[in-house]
Amino acid sequence: MTSSDPHSILPPLSADEQHHSAAVAALLHAEIARAGGWLSFERFMDLALYAPGLGYYSAGSAKIGSGGDFVTAPEISDLFSRCVARQCAQVLSVTGGEILELGAGTGRMAAAVLESLAATGVLPERYSILEVSADLAERQRERLGALPASLRERVVWLDRLPERPVRGVVLANEVLDALPCQRFVVGAGGDPRAGHPAGGDPRAVRELGVAFHDDSFVERAASPDGALATACESLLKELPQPLPPGYTSEVCLRLEPWIASVGACLERGLLLLFDYGLPRSHYYHPQRISGTLQCHFKQLAHDDPYINVGVQDITAWVDFTRVAEASVAAGLDVTGFCTQAGFLLATGIESFVAEAVGAVEGARRAGEARRLLMPGEMGEAFKAMALTRDYDAALEGFALQDLRHSL
Repeated sequence: MTSSDPHSILPPLSADEQHHSAAVAALLHAEIARAGGWLSFERFMDLALYAPGLGYYSAGSAKIGSGGDFVTAPEISDLFSRCVARQCAQVLSVTGGEILELGAGTGRMAAAVLESLAATGVLPERYSILEVSADLAERQRERLGALPASLRERVVWLDRLPERPVRGVVLANEVLDALPCQRFVVGAGGDPRAGHPAGGDPRAVRELGVAFHDDSFVERAASPDGALATACESLLKELPQPLPPGYTSEVCLRLEPWIASVGACLERGLLLLFDYGLPRSHYYHPQRISGTLQCHFKQLAHDDPYINVGVQDITAWVDFTRVAEASVAAGLDVTGFCTQAGFLLATGIESFVAEAVGAVEGARRAGEARRLLMPGEMGEAFKAMALTRDYDAALEGFALQDLRHSL
């Protein structure tokens, strides 16, 4: 993919951003050369996002919020976090224990959840944060440092998943979409300039990777590695409709080990996931011919991961069927799956809006709720999934809508 369309809509890089992106590009170029001229997209995405000191999430820059590249639900409104807190309170009242948040962004959700739980009298023993971004961890410390001492002292930062078992709630908001994924193209067709095959078996799968040509990153197809070949073979057999030649999409094989490792540290309680994604049959619909890959830069979304490397986010939608399969394999129960709107309505977002004092505050909350709930905003594209271990009580957030049959 070498489309120039994104260049016409994206703002230019600052001098610092140009310098940083050039350093990341040099790292990627060297990695491609060491690999013999072709690098899997998964490795490219891994380095672009997480290369120590250089990757998008490893270097210092404003990523989240109005001054960053994208906005998450907790940044839109504390209404989201108050609903999450209500679900946490229900679980903690049964299990006791703690909350572990994976990738806590600016710390805004952690602060709002703790304040809400304090108001209900159901506080966790501690609130642990596992954050891969040093910049975001610093922002979290600044925000959470302003909390009352009784709440602030419960917060700790981890550099790895806890070795001791966790009782309580594990939260992951927009974490899975940032796991590096592999990309593939089915059969003949596609853009010959990008290295897509011009003929052959229409069911054959080629892996998409990255080469370097004329001072630019370009997409090239190659034979898939064994794991991807096996995953795609199973996928193509399972789908209700065949995929057309030239169909391009993603497979995230890192979901299984991620779920296994997080699930292994949950002794009892809830793993609560929020992310944009779909059940498999919708994710790999024949009409979704270009996949789900998205990049985010200065609040603008586009589909070219090969520009602005190191200073833009790269994500792919989540195959929630794969998440469910991985969870069952890890010994977790898939207790709930619904839209974000379904979860928020079930946990009382309307009552939180109604608590507003005055017309101005009421209008503000109503506007925030619309962004969180409406199908054209975040309400349907984002999903909530509940994975539990040794927890039999009902979950309030999944009482209104049950989409598990679609997985």
